[in-house]
Amino acid sequence: MNKWPVLIVGAGKIGRTIAALLTDCGDYTVTLADRDAGALATAARAGMATLEVDVSDEDALTSALAGKKAVLSAAPFFLTSVIARAAKRAGTHYFDLTEDVASTKTVRALAEGAEIAFAPQCGLAPGFVSIAGHDLAQKFDTLETLTMRVGALPRYPTNALKYNLTWSTDGLINEYCNPCEAIVDGAPMLLAPLEGYETFSLDGVHYEAFNTSGGLGSLTETLAGKVRSLRYLTVRYPGHRDIMRMLLQDLGLEDRRDLLRDVLETAVPVTKQDVVLIFITASGLRGDQREQISAVYRVTSREMAGETWSAIQTTTAAGICATLDLMRAGQIPARGFVRQETIPLDLFLANRFGRVYASNGDGGSQHTDEEKRKAA
Repeated sequence: MNKWPVLIVGAGKIGRTIAALLTDCGDYTVTLADRDAGALATAARAGMATLEVDVSDEDALTSALAGKKAVLSAAPFFLTSVIARAAKRAGTHYFDLTEDVASTKTVRALAEGAEIAFAPQCGLAPGFVSIAGHDLAQKFDTLETLTMRVGALPRYPTNALKYNLTWSTDGLINEYCNPCEAIVDGAPMLLAPLEGYETFSLDGVHYEAFNTSGGLGSLTETLAGKVRSLRYLTVRYPGHRDIMRMLLQDLGLEDRRDLLRDVLETAVPVTKQDVVLIFITASGLRGDQREQISAVYRVTSREMAGETWSAIQTTTAAGICATLDLMRAGQIPARGFVRQETIPLDLFLANRFGRVYASNGDGGSQHTDEEKRKAA
Protein backbone atom coordinates (compact mmCIF):
# COMPACT_ATOMS: atom_id res chain seq x y z
CA MET A 1 0.00 0.00 0.00
CA ASN A 2 1.39 3.40 -1.02
CA LYS A 3 2.22 6.05 1.53
CA TRP A 4 -0.44 8.69 2.03
CA PRO A 5 0.79 12.30 1.94
CA VAL A 6 -0.96 14.14 4.79
CA LEU A 7 -0.96 17.66 6.19
CA ILE A 8 -1.39 18.18 9.93
CA VAL A 9 -2.59 21.65 10.90
CA GLY A 10 -1.40 22.88 14.29
CA ALA A 11 1.97 22.31 15.95
CA GLY A 12 0.73 22.43 19.53
CA LYS A 13 0.62 19.62 22.10
CA ILE A 14 -1.70 17.37 20.11
CA GLY A 15 -0.60 18.27 16.58
CA ARG A 16 3.03 17.42 17.25
CA THR A 17 1.96 14.11 18.81
CA ILE A 18 -0.07 13.19 15.74
CA ALA A 19 2.81 14.17 13.47
CA ALA A 20 5.29 12.09 15.48
CA LEU A 21 3.09 8.97 15.49
CA LEU A 22 2.33 9.11 11.77
CA THR A 23 5.96 9.83 10.85
CA ASP A 24 7.23 7.03 13.08
CA CYS A 25 4.89 4.38 11.63
CA GLY A 26 6.40 4.84 8.16
CA ASP A 27 3.17 4.67 6.14
CA TYR A 28 2.56 8.40 5.76
CA THR A 29 4.44 11.32 4.27
CA VAL A 30 3.85 13.96 6.92
CA THR A 31 3.88 17.74 6.67
CA LEU A 32 3.19 19.72 9.84
CA ALA A 33 1.80 23.21 9.23
CA ASP A 34 1.52 26.20 11.54
CA ARG A 35 2.03 29.95 11.38
CA ASP A 36 4.34 29.78 14.42
CA ALA A 37 7.89 29.06 13.25
CA GLY A 38 9.03 28.41 16.81
CA ALA A 39 6.39 25.75 17.38
CA LEU A 40 7.34 24.06 14.12
CA ALA A 41 11.00 24.05 15.08
CA THR A 42 10.16 22.41 18.42
CA ALA A 43 8.02 19.74 16.77
CA ALA A 44 10.35 18.97 13.85
CA ARG A 45 11.88 15.50 13.58
CA ALA A 46 13.63 13.39 10.97
CA GLY A 47 11.35 12.28 8.16
CA MET A 48 8.80 15.05 8.74
CA ALA A 49 8.38 18.19 6.65
CA THR A 50 7.23 21.48 8.16
CA LEU A 51 5.39 24.36 6.53
CA GLU A 52 4.98 27.87 7.89
CA VAL A 53 1.58 29.09 6.71
CA ASP A 54 -1.24 31.23 8.04
CA VAL A 55 -3.90 28.53 8.45
CA SER A 56 -6.62 31.18 8.84
CA ASP A 57 -5.98 32.09 5.18
CA GLU A 58 -8.25 29.72 3.27
CA ASP A 59 -6.57 30.30 -0.09
CA ALA A 60 -3.09 29.71 1.31
CA LEU A 61 -4.22 26.55 3.07
CA THR A 62 -5.99 25.25 -0.04
CA SER A 63 -2.72 25.64 -1.95
CA ALA A 64 -0.84 23.82 0.83
CA LEU A 65 -3.25 20.89 0.50
CA ALA A 66 -2.45 20.28 -3.17
CA GLY A 67 -1.48 16.64 -3.61
CA LYS A 68 -2.38 15.67 -0.05
CA LYS A 69 -4.67 12.70 0.61
CA ALA A 70 -5.81 13.97 4.01
CA VAL A 71 -5.69 16.96 6.33
CA LEU A 72 -5.81 16.44 10.09
CA SER A 73 -6.79 19.52 12.08
CA ALA A 74 -5.32 19.96 15.54
CA ALA A 75 -6.04 23.68 15.37
CA PRO A 76 -8.33 25.68 17.70
CA PHE A 77 -12.06 25.17 17.15
CA PHE A 78 -12.55 28.64 15.65
CA LEU A 79 -10.42 27.61 12.64
CA THR A 80 -12.45 24.47 11.91
CA SER A 81 -14.67 26.03 9.24
CA VAL A 82 -11.73 27.54 7.33
CA ILE A 83 -9.78 24.25 7.31
CA ALA A 84 -12.81 22.18 6.30
CA ARG A 85 -13.66 24.52 3.42
CA ALA A 86 -10.06 24.39 2.21
CA ALA A 87 -10.17 20.57 2.33
CA LYS A 88 -13.29 20.49 0.19
CA ARG A 89 -11.78 22.88 -2.33
CA ALA A 90 -8.60 20.79 -2.52
CA GLY A 91 -10.40 17.42 -2.67
CA THR A 92 -8.61 16.26 0.50
CA HIS A 93 -10.09 13.96 3.17
CA TYR A 94 -10.78 15.93 6.35
CA PHE A 95 -10.31 14.87 10.00
CA ASP A 96 -10.52 16.97 13.16
CA LEU A 97 -10.65 16.82 16.96
CA THR A 98 -13.19 19.53 17.71
CA GLU A 99 -15.77 19.24 20.45
CA ASP A 100 -17.43 22.48 19.30
CA VAL A 101 -21.03 21.78 18.26
CA ALA A 102 -21.43 24.73 15.87
CA SER A 103 -18.19 23.93 14.03
CA THR A 104 -19.28 20.33 13.51
CA LYS A 105 -22.55 21.48 11.95
CA THR A 106 -20.49 23.41 9.40
CA VAL A 107 -18.42 20.31 8.63
CA ARG A 108 -21.59 18.23 8.22
CA ALA A 109 -22.98 20.73 5.70
CA LEU A 110 -19.75 20.61 3.68
CA ALA A 111 -19.90 16.79 3.65
CA GLU A 112 -23.26 16.71 1.86
CA GLY A 113 -22.68 15.22 -1.59
CA ALA A 114 -18.89 15.36 -1.20
CA GLU A 115 -16.61 12.88 -2.97
CA ILE A 116 -14.20 13.02 -0.05
CA ALA A 117 -14.69 12.08 3.60
CA PHE A 118 -15.34 14.50 6.42
CA ALA A 119 -14.60 12.82 9.76
CA PRO A 120 -14.83 15.35 12.61
CA GLN A 121 -14.56 14.72 16.35
CA CYS A 122 -11.94 11.94 16.06
CA GLY A 123 -10.22 12.41 19.42
CA LEU A 124 -11.06 11.18 22.89
CA ALA A 125 -14.40 12.81 23.67
CA PRO A 126 -15.99 13.11 21.26
CA GLY A 127 -14.26 10.32 19.42
CA PHE A 128 -13.31 7.08 21.12
CA VAL A 129 -15.95 7.51 23.81
CA SER A 130 -18.62 7.59 21.07
CA ILE A 131 -17.30 4.31 19.68
CA ALA A 132 -17.18 2.63 23.09
CA GLY A 133 -20.55 4.01 24.19
CA HIS A 134 -22.27 2.91 21.01
CA ASP A 135 -20.78 -0.56 21.41
CA LEU A 136 -22.37 -0.85 24.86
CA ALA A 137 -25.68 0.42 23.52
CA GLN A 138 -25.80 -2.35 20.91
CA LYS A 139 -25.77 -5.02 23.64
CA PHE A 140 -29.34 -4.19 24.70
CA ASP A 141 -32.65 -5.12 23.15
CA THR A 142 -34.14 -2.01 24.78
CA LEU A 143 -31.68 0.69 25.83
CA GLU A 144 -32.81 2.87 28.71
CA THR A 145 -29.78 4.86 29.88
CA LEU A 146 -26.28 5.54 28.57
CA THR A 147 -23.97 7.71 30.66
CA MET A 148 -20.45 8.46 29.49
CA ARG A 149 -17.90 9.91 31.90
CA VAL A 150 -14.44 11.04 30.81
CA GLY A 151 -11.65 12.81 32.66
CA ALA A 152 -8.04 13.78 31.98
CA LEU A 153 -6.70 13.97 35.52
CA PRO A 154 -3.36 14.60 37.20
CA ARG A 155 -2.04 11.47 38.86
CA TYR A 156 -0.63 13.54 41.73
CA PRO A 157 -3.00 16.47 42.40
CA THR A 158 -1.67 19.06 44.87
CA ASN A 159 -3.65 22.29 44.39
CA ALA A 160 -7.17 23.23 45.52
CA LEU A 161 -8.57 22.57 42.04
CA LYS A 162 -6.99 19.10 42.14
CA TYR A 163 -6.20 19.70 38.50
CA ASN A 164 -3.34 20.44 36.11
CA LEU A 165 -3.57 21.71 32.56
CA THR A 166 -3.18 18.85 30.12
CA TRP A 167 -4.64 20.20 26.85
CA SER A 168 -6.23 23.26 25.22
CA THR A 169 -7.30 25.88 27.77
CA ASP A 170 -9.79 27.33 25.26
CA GLY A 171 -11.32 23.89 24.81
CA LEU A 172 -11.54 23.41 28.57
CA ILE A 173 -13.35 26.74 29.02
CA ASN A 174 -15.77 25.89 26.21
CA GLU A 175 -16.61 22.62 27.94
CA TYR A 176 -17.39 24.42 31.18
CA CYS A 177 -19.40 27.29 29.65
CA ASN A 178 -21.36 26.04 26.63
CA PRO A 179 -24.75 24.25 26.66
CA CYS A 180 -24.57 20.46 26.87
CA GLU A 181 -26.46 18.21 24.47
CA ALA A 182 -28.32 15.30 26.05
CA ILE A 183 -31.39 13.12 25.74
CA VAL A 184 -33.77 13.36 28.69
CA ASP A 185 -36.98 11.29 28.90
CA GLY A 186 -36.46 10.35 25.26
CA ALA A 187 -36.24 13.93 23.96
CA PRO A 188 -33.15 15.87 22.84
CA MET A 189 -32.35 18.68 25.25
CA LEU A 190 -29.70 21.23 26.14
CA LEU A 191 -28.52 21.08 29.74
CA ALA A 192 -26.56 23.62 31.78
CA PRO A 193 -22.83 22.97 32.17
CA LEU A 194 -21.51 22.11 35.65
CA GLU A 195 -24.90 20.68 36.65
CA GLY A 196 -26.01 17.03 36.74
CA TYR A 197 -23.58 16.45 39.60
CA GLU A 198 -22.78 12.93 40.76
CA THR A 199 -20.04 11.11 42.67
CA PHE A 200 -18.61 7.61 42.27
CA SER A 201 -15.63 5.49 43.30
CA LEU A 202 -13.39 3.18 41.32
CA ASP A 203 -10.78 1.01 43.03
CA GLY A 204 -11.00 3.09 46.21
CA VAL A 205 -10.52 6.48 44.50
CA HIS A 206 -13.36 9.02 44.78
CA TYR A 207 -14.43 11.13 41.80
CA GLU A 208 -17.07 13.67 40.89
CA ALA A 209 -18.70 14.14 37.49
CA PHE A 210 -20.88 16.85 35.96
CA ASN A 211 -22.32 18.08 32.66
CA THR A 212 -19.90 19.57 30.14
CA SER A 213 -20.32 20.47 26.49
CA GLY A 214 -19.37 18.66 23.30
CA GLY A 215 -18.47 15.15 24.46
CA LEU A 216 -21.35 13.29 22.81
CA GLY A 217 -20.49 14.19 19.25
CA SER A 218 -23.25 12.91 16.95
CA LEU A 219 -24.53 10.25 19.39
CA THR A 220 -27.62 12.29 20.26
CA GLU A 221 -28.72 11.92 16.63
CA THR A 222 -27.61 8.32 16.22
CA LEU A 223 -29.48 7.19 19.35
CA ALA A 224 -32.51 9.46 18.95
CA GLY A 225 -35.65 7.42 19.62
CA LYS A 226 -33.55 4.53 20.94
CA VAL A 227 -32.63 5.67 24.47
CA ARG A 228 -34.49 7.35 27.32
CA SER A 229 -31.45 9.05 28.90
CA LEU A 230 -28.12 9.93 27.26
CA ARG A 231 -25.59 12.12 29.10
CA TYR A 232 -21.93 13.08 28.92
CA LEU A 233 -20.08 14.05 32.12
CA THR A 234 -16.56 15.27 32.79
CA VAL A 235 -14.73 13.50 35.63
CA ARG A 236 -12.70 15.40 38.22
CA TYR A 237 -11.53 14.87 41.79
CA PRO A 238 -14.06 16.05 44.43
CA GLY A 239 -14.18 19.81 45.00
CA HIS A 240 -13.12 20.91 41.51
CA ARG A 241 -16.63 21.65 40.22
CA ASP A 242 -17.51 24.01 43.08
CA ILE A 243 -14.37 26.12 42.59
CA MET A 244 -14.94 26.38 38.83
CA ARG A 245 -18.57 27.34 39.38
CA MET A 246 -17.44 30.12 41.74
CA LEU A 247 -14.98 31.44 39.15
CA LEU A 248 -17.37 31.20 36.22
CA GLN A 249 -20.69 32.14 37.78
CA ASP A 250 -20.12 33.95 41.07
CA LEU A 251 -17.17 36.01 39.78
CA GLY A 252 -18.59 36.31 36.25
CA LEU A 253 -15.58 34.93 34.37
CA GLU A 254 -17.84 32.97 32.01
CA ASP A 255 -18.34 36.36 30.31
CA ARG A 256 -14.60 37.16 30.39
CA ARG A 257 -13.10 34.02 28.91
CA ASP A 258 -9.84 35.67 27.86
CA LEU A 259 -9.23 36.68 31.46
CA LEU A 260 -10.11 33.20 32.70
CA ARG A 261 -7.66 31.67 30.22
CA ASP A 262 -4.90 33.98 31.44
CA VAL A 263 -5.66 33.11 35.07
CA LEU A 264 -5.62 29.36 34.44
CA GLU A 265 -2.50 29.38 32.28
CA THR A 266 -0.66 31.60 34.76
CA ALA A 267 -1.69 29.82 37.96
CA VAL A 268 -2.28 26.17 37.03
CA PRO A 269 0.81 24.18 36.01
CA VAL A 270 1.00 21.76 33.10
CA THR A 271 1.73 18.08 33.75
CA LYS A 272 2.57 15.02 31.70
CA GLN A 273 1.94 12.76 34.69
CA ASP A 274 -1.75 12.32 33.97
CA VAL A 275 -4.33 9.60 33.54
CA VAL A 276 -7.29 9.47 31.19
CA LEU A 277 -10.25 7.74 32.82
CA ILE A 278 -13.30 6.58 30.86
CA PHE A 279 -16.26 5.14 32.77
CA ILE A 280 -19.36 4.27 30.75
CA THR A 281 -22.55 2.72 32.06
CA ALA A 282 -25.54 1.48 30.10
CA SER A 283 -28.75 -0.09 31.34
CA GLY A 284 -31.82 -1.60 29.74
CA LEU A 285 -33.43 -4.88 28.81
CA ARG A 286 -31.69 -7.94 27.40
CA GLY A 287 -34.51 -10.30 26.68
CA ASP A 288 -36.79 -9.96 29.71
CA GLN A 289 -33.91 -9.24 32.11
CA ARG A 290 -33.02 -5.73 33.24
CA GLU A 291 -29.23 -5.31 33.30
CA GLN A 292 -26.49 -2.73 33.66
CA ILE A 293 -23.15 -3.02 31.84
CA SER A 294 -20.16 -0.83 32.62
CA ALA A 295 -16.92 -0.33 30.70
CA VAL A 296 -13.79 1.20 32.21
CA TYR A 297 -10.69 2.35 30.32
CA ARG A 298 -7.55 3.88 31.83
CA VAL A 299 -4.60 5.27 29.89
CA THR A 300 -1.51 6.82 31.46
CA SER A 301 1.40 8.74 29.94
CA ARG A 302 3.80 6.62 27.92
CA GLU A 303 6.73 6.59 25.56
CA MET A 304 5.97 6.34 21.85
CA ALA A 305 7.91 7.37 18.77
CA GLY A 306 10.94 8.06 20.94
CA GLU A 307 9.26 10.58 23.28
CA THR A 308 7.15 10.56 26.43
CA TRP A 309 3.61 11.79 25.79
CA SER A 310 0.94 12.63 28.33
CA ALA A 311 -2.17 10.46 28.53
CA ILE A 312 -4.34 13.16 26.94
CA GLN A 313 -1.86 13.57 24.08
CA THR A 314 -1.72 9.80 23.61
CA THR A 315 -5.47 9.18 23.62
CA THR A 316 -6.40 12.18 21.50
CA ALA A 317 -3.72 11.56 18.87
CA ALA A 318 -4.46 7.83 18.83
CA GLY A 319 -8.10 8.51 18.03
CA ILE A 320 -7.49 10.60 14.93
CA CYS A 321 -4.55 8.47 13.76
CA ALA A 322 -6.61 5.29 14.05
CA THR A 323 -9.50 6.82 12.09
CA LEU A 324 -7.11 7.91 9.34
CA ASP A 325 -5.45 4.48 9.35
CA LEU A 326 -8.78 2.65 9.04
CA MET A 327 -9.82 4.84 6.12
CA ARG A 328 -6.49 4.30 4.37
CA ALA A 329 -7.04 0.53 4.75
CA GLY A 330 -10.55 0.79 3.27
CA GLN A 331 -12.19 -0.32 6.53
CA ILE A 332 -14.40 2.76 6.97
CA PRO A 333 -16.13 4.98 4.39
CA ALA A 334 -14.01 7.39 2.37
CA ARG A 335 -16.87 9.64 1.26
CA GLY A 336 -19.36 11.90 3.00
CA PHE A 337 -19.88 12.49 6.71
CA VAL A 338 -18.26 9.86 8.95
CA ARG A 339 -19.71 9.43 12.44
CA GLN A 340 -17.29 8.03 14.99
CA GLU A 341 -19.87 5.67 16.47
CA THR A 342 -20.16 3.84 13.13
CA ILE A 343 -16.63 2.48 13.66
CA PRO A 344 -16.79 -0.98 15.31
CA LEU A 345 -15.06 -1.01 18.69
CA ASP A 346 -13.19 -4.27 18.01
CA LEU A 347 -11.87 -2.87 14.73
CA PHE A 348 -10.69 0.32 16.44
CA LEU A 349 -8.97 -1.48 19.33
CA ALA A 350 -7.22 -3.85 16.92
CA ASN A 351 -5.68 -0.90 15.06
CA ARG A 352 -2.01 -0.13 15.82
CA PHE A 353 -2.96 3.32 17.13
CA GLY A 354 -6.31 2.47 18.69
CA ARG A 355 -4.87 -0.32 20.81
CA VAL A 356 -3.45 2.18 23.32
CA TYR A 357 -6.94 2.28 24.84
CA ALA A 358 -6.75 -1.42 25.64
CA SER A 359 -3.21 -1.57 26.98
CA ASN A 360 -3.55 0.06 30.42
CA GLY A 361 -5.52 -0.67 33.54
CA ASP A 362 -8.78 -2.44 32.84
CA GLY A 363 -8.25 -2.15 29.09
CA GLY A 364 -11.93 -1.63 28.53
CA SER A 365 -13.12 -4.44 30.75
CA GLN A 366 -16.86 -4.71 30.93
CA HIS A 367 -18.85 -5.59 34.01
CA THR A 368 -22.46 -6.77 33.98
CA ASP A 369 -24.78 -6.20 36.95
CA GLU A 370 -28.01 -8.16 36.73
CA GLU A 371 -30.67 -6.41 38.76
CA LYS A 372 -32.68 -9.64 38.68
CA ARG A 373 -36.05 -8.12 38.28
CA LYS A 374 -38.48 -8.61 35.43
CA ALA A 375 -39.30 -5.81 33.06
CA ALA A 376 -42.34 -3.87 34.06
